[in-house]
Amino acid sequence: MSEFWIYFQIGLKHVLDINAYDHVLFLIALTVPYTFKDWKRILLLVSLFTIGHTVALVLSVFGIITVKVNLVEFLIPITILITALYHLFTAGKATKNDGINLIFFVTLFFGIIHGLGFSNYFKTILGGSPSSKLLPLGEFALGIEAAQLVVVFVVLVISYIVQTVFRFSKRDWALVMSAFIIGVVIPMIIESPIWNR
Repeated sequence: MSEFWIYFQIGLKHVLDINAYDHVLFLIALTVPYTFKDWKRILLLVSLFTIGHTVALVLSVFGIITVKVNLVEFLIPITILITALYHLFTAGKATKNDGINLIFFVTLFFGIIHGLGFSNYFKTILGGSPSSKLLPLGEFALGIEAAQLVVVFVVLVISYIVQTVFRFSKRDWALVMSAFIIGVVIPMIIESPIWNR
C-alpha cells in the first residue's frame, strides 16, 4: 500500500505543483465553459486527458516514442492556447451535439503531448524493466486523475460563485477566463527554448 501511495502522490504533485502550473492552466481552459450540471461531460474530458497522458508515458517507457524536450515544452503551452482560443470564440454559443465531438479527440491528443513532457522525468524515477513500470504508472495515473478532479471542482465552485454572487453570465465568465489564460500562455510560448537554436 505504501508503494501505491508513493506513486499516487507523485501524480497528485505533478498536477498540483505550483511551479508547473501549465497543467492547471490547461484544466482551467478546458473546464471554464462548463457548470456542475455538465459533470458527466467534464469527467469524460478529464479522463480522456489522463488516458492520453498515460498512453504517452507507456509509449515512452517502452521506447516506442521519444520526442525532443524542447518541442514538447513548446507544444504544451500551444495546447493550452488552442483550448482557450476555442472557448473564447465559442463562448455563449449553444452546442448542437452534446455527444463526443472534436473537443474530446483534441483533449486526448493534448493529454498525449502533456504526458510526453513528463516522460523523461518519469523514466528517471523508476528503475527496472519497462514491464515493471506498468503498475507504478497506473498508480501515478490515478494520482493525476484525482488531482485533476480537485482542480476541476475548484474551478466549478469559483465559476458558480462568479455567476451567482457576482452575476457574471456564463458567456462573460468563459470570455474573461479564456482571455486571461491566453495572456498567461503567450509569454510562455515566446520564452520557449525552441526559439534558441
